[in-house]
Amino acid sequence: MRILMIAPEPFLEPRGTPISVHQRMLGLAELGHEVHLLAYHVGQDVVLPPGAELHRIPRVPFVKRVKVGPSWSKPLLDMLVLAKAMALMARIRYDVIHSHEEAVFFSSLLARLFGCRHVYDMHSCLSRQLAHSAVWGHRPVARLFEMLEKRIFSSSDAIITIAADLEATVRAANPAASAVTIDNLPVSIRSAGIDPQRVQSLRCQLGGPERVFVVYTGTFERYQGLELLLESAVSASRARPQVKFVLVGAQSHQLQSWQERVRGLGLQDHVAVLERVSPDESLAFQELADILVSPRIAGLTVPLKIYSYLWGGKPIVATDIDAHTAVLDHQTALLVPPDSAALAAGIVQLMDDPELRQGLGTRAQQYAAQNHVLSTYLAKLKLVYDSLEEGQVPMARFDARPAGESS
Repeated sequence: MRILMIAPEPFLEPRGTPISVHQRMLGLAELGHEVHLLAYHVGQDVVLPPGAELHRIPRVPFVKRVKVGPSWSKPLLDMLVLAKAMALMARIRYDVIHSHEEAVFFSSLLARLFGCRHVYDMHSCLSRQLAHSAVWGHRPVARLFEMLEKRIFSSSDAIITIAADLEATVRAANPAASAVTIDNLPVSIRSAGIDPQRVQSLRCQLGGPERVFVVYTGTFERYQGLELLLESAVSASRARPQVKFVLVGAQSHQLQSWQERVRGLGLQDHVAVLERVSPDESLAFQELADILVSPRIAGLTVPLKIYSYLWGGKPIVATDIDAHTAVLDHQTALLVPPDSAALAAGIVQLMDDPELRQGLGTRAQQYAAQNHVLSTYLAKLKLVYDSLEEGQVPMARFDARPAGESS
């Protein structure tokens, strides 16, 4: 099938939704579909497989970056995405529009206008996002989007969600909705591998073999809880001076302020704040880790990094919020309340208990190998698109796993 995938995102950037979009594009191409991805003008170009093409909106000179979540620049960029999508559809016959995030609101109409199927790839609850946004969180706006979202749940030919809580949201609004959850993949699934020399080089640069490295990789958005992590570093470093916190993922405009915070707390010897790196490079930092940490304080959707954390076989300390407990439990991670004292205590506990570290890491890796594998991911994606070709989407089929796969 020929698919127009519409993603109102920077492509590619090393953060959750753009990486998830990339995974979906690669998966569909691997299944033999022709995929044309339409995205914003910002982001890094990547090598795409045969059958995949990237289209961008025209460059907007005053928009150099696009922050996570709602912003004032998004309506303008999304209007350009709509115009570009219509231009593409006017000259190319597509069988399916596969929309991500807020592109769903016009993609549904385009599918009707051009007589093709529509798949909504749901990464978050948009009405809930808007309700908590400082920019767009006015109640009438949020209510309008909630109404529009419910209509989408009824009109889409298929809905793919990245987490069970999102599927539950869809079914609560429309029990008959054609919805299925396909978990994101660990970045390591498609990685060329980790260079041991690179990891050793990082260890030497950041403190040497005597250090115990506590590593965070991801964005520096407020909901990630990095202020909490920095507070925990104060008490953890006093209790165990050999600890070294490595925070990877600051954007260039964030780096200086975070480094100043570290100096202000006198933590220069115990905390390194580094700029964001490519998804593959982030795996080298995860391999460096003695302990991986996710201090997130808000959210329902599982952070994409958690899947890579699990695959890495390293012990994980994470806050016990829904975004984590949807995947993690006490067998695969040390779950702590979202406060700095509990986070510090959890890190110190793992530093002092090699047996616990080993057990958590081993069970995490086993869980990932059973539940987050490429074959299952592709099989579920194939069922969605096979059903579209058959003219129906019997979602009950998605509960059945391919032969040989574990639940």
